[in-house]
Amino acid sequence: MTAKQVTSRALRLSPRDRARLAKRLIASLEKKHEEGCEQAWYDEAVRRDKACREGRLPGRPAEDVFRRVAARLQ
Repeated sequence: MTAKQVTSRALRLSPRDRARLAKRLIASLEKKHEEGCEQAWYDEAVRRDKACREGRLPGRPAEDVFRRVAARLQ
């Protein structure tokens, strides 16, 4: 079945069923997106950890970081 055929049939559903279908379709896209993001964030964390341990990335005391974040949130 083509996307056009699926769309045509889906549009004949009740508004409630179309909403449910839309929610499921969107959730399926978000899940795939999140899986890719998790791996990307993990890779970035590993890269930064390595750079920090090798002295290529300066560290900051946690107190300074928390103080700056708190100031921005006020």
